[in-house]
Amino acid sequence: MKRIFLISLCLIGAVSLSLQSQQDDDVLITINDHEITKDEFLRIYNKNNSVTAYDAKSLEEYLDLFINFKLKVIEAEAQGYDTVQSFVDELASYRGQLVKPYFEDEEVTEELLEEAYERTKEEVNVSHILINLPRNPLPKDTLQAWKKVMEIRKRVLKGEDFEEVAKATSDDPSVKRNGGHIGWFSAFRMVYPFESGAYNTPVGEISMPLRTRFGYHLIKVNNRRPSRGEMKVAHIMIITSPNSSEDEIQQAQDTINKIYRLLQEGKDFAELARKHSEDVNSARKGGEMPWFKSGMLPPVFEDAAYALNDSGELSPPVQTSYGWHIIKMIGKRPVSSFEELRSELENKLRRDNRGKLAEQSVIERIKNEYNFTEYEENLYEMESVLDSSIYRGNWDEARAVGMIEPLFTLGGRNYTQQDFARYLASLRPPRESESFELIIYNRYQDFKKEQIIAFEEDQLEIKYPDFRNLMQEYHDGILLFNLTDDMVWSKAISDTAGLEAFHKKKKSDYMWGERADASIYTFEDQSLEENIEKLAKKRIRKGYTKDEFINMVCPVDSVVCLNITDGKFEEEDNKYVDQAEWEKKSMKTFNEDGKIVLVVINDVLDPEPKKLQEARGLITADYQNYLEKEWIEHLRGKYSIDVNEELLRTIQQNN
Repeated sequence: MKRIFLISLCLIGAVSLSLQSQQDDDVLITINDHEITKDEFLRIYNKNNSVTAYDAKSLEEYLDLFINFKLKVIEAEAQGYDTVQSFVDELASYRGQLVKPYFEDEEVTEELLEEAYERTKEEVNVSHILINLPRNPLPKDTLQAWKKVMEIRKRVLKGEDFEEVAKATSDDPSVKRNGGHIGWFSAFRMVYPFESGAYNTPVGEISMPLRTRFGYHLIKVNNRRPSRGEMKVAHIMIITSPNSSEDEIQQAQDTINKIYRLLQEGKDFAELARKHSEDVNSARKGGEMPWFKSGMLPPVFEDAAYALNDSGELSPPVQTSYGWHIIKMIGKRPVSSFEELRSELENKLRRDNRGKLAEQSVIERIKNEYNFTEYEENLYEMESVLDSSIYRGNWDEARAVGMIEPLFTLGGRNYTQQDFARYLASLRPPRESESFELIIYNRYQDFKKEQIIAFEEDQLEIKYPDFRNLMQEYHDGILLFNLTDDMVWSKAISDTAGLEAFHKKKKSDYMWGERADASIYTFEDQSLEENIEKLAKKRIRKGYTKDEFINMVCPVDSVVCLNITDGKFEEEDNKYVDQAEWEKKSMKTFNEDGKIVLVVINDVLDPEPKKLQEARGLITADYQNYLEKEWIEHLRGKYSIDVNEELLRTIQQNN
């Protein structure tokens, strides 16, 4: 409810001042010592009114509503609603969402999307050699790894076999098994730097060392091909493992061959999959698997699947490291258009580390805009104030008292050693395997980035009027909701005595019209009609309950032979009651769609006031309106309100 309320107030989006050509700081309204400018009034007026010109009536009406709105916000601030922690947290949460677009480089993002799409249209086959690095290595460790990987590259370029060199030098645990060969892949299948290295290296050549979070890689591009698109198949699988004996493998092969012969004889694939396939997840779906692309499944499986051309076509049994498979083609589709894939690519981009490139572009812009200057020579002096308490999480920033040299400056502000010490003390304890030098280096990178972003966030209200206005509207909207809820909405529900008193005073506003106290008997067996009519007349006099009546009509039936609806009906409440004669004890029978409907008018009731429970929703809503009106009158009496009538007239005259 609150979110809908705030959206209706704020109309999230860029503020358009189409009816106002310039900023105007003239004060239009003064409430006590709170000044509201012509600019603010017109901005909100324009957002809530689709007008092409201002007229006196609409301005006066909206001005009245606007003053009521501002009175409530000012009252909320006077009562301290803006200091409550829940308000502070909620506003901060909205702000966190609103700032995101200001830290996205749209141009870089668009380039990354287009690049990713182009890469989805082509697949590359590569091998690699990895030299490990810690996630945040020291510069000296990076240099050492760089020298090592460059020496390896020289060996390969001189003619040594890539696979043999990979087995001898690569830190990739799988190298002993695959000789560094990764296989085919496309966009988003690898970390972005690795993907880029693969796509930017010609076939048959060796890349320069490229850095990922795992370390340095050398990439050899073995081949390229157009994307094979996406494939949907069903399969029947008999499982084996690398540890299976020859007899077990042979038994699995015999089983899959028997199933294949049954399929060739015309047996249903889905039925055989449900009965025999050992891939439990797909077996229950008749063997169906999700859509897949190259690089998602074992190469042998993919090659057999992509070799199929027609829906329903079967592959002969194929063996992978997981077992034996028979594959049935269900569908094949090429790469979709950029516009069709755009949403999917955007989602992948947000989750992928290439998304950080757009953020880094923004950070570099901020650094350039605010004359970022770094003093790394002052950073490593911080090592001298660390001790083993840093690993226990109780290191005291006071150890760095007096260390006031700048680590960097941004926008004329110095970020000092003491600032960094305070940051260090607030963090989780590092691993004991991290040296003091590594702790300082790694944490400083995070500190620097966080402070640069925080600095820019602090400037948003100054730099971007739209952002400032929207934040103000959220601020006011949350306050308005919270106070109105306490003073009106929730109060009307919880104030039982007040609601009852309001209803008692306004009883004549909540009236029933003339009503028929009627009973509607619905049944299909025509032989029951006479008996039901007779019993219905007696029921008026003797007051039989529904169950008593039904038991008298059909005592031996296991299924109820008729339905009874008792109620009080106004006109248009029930079509059968409407057509009956509204006289006490009158009856009318209707035959419709193979059923019989007997309407009995037990009594005709004169108009009377509705009880509170009979109209609680409507009465509560009216009580809320009453409370709000009383509250507004109270606020208008509490605060002085001054409208600059001359300025208001100029608005009308200039449009």
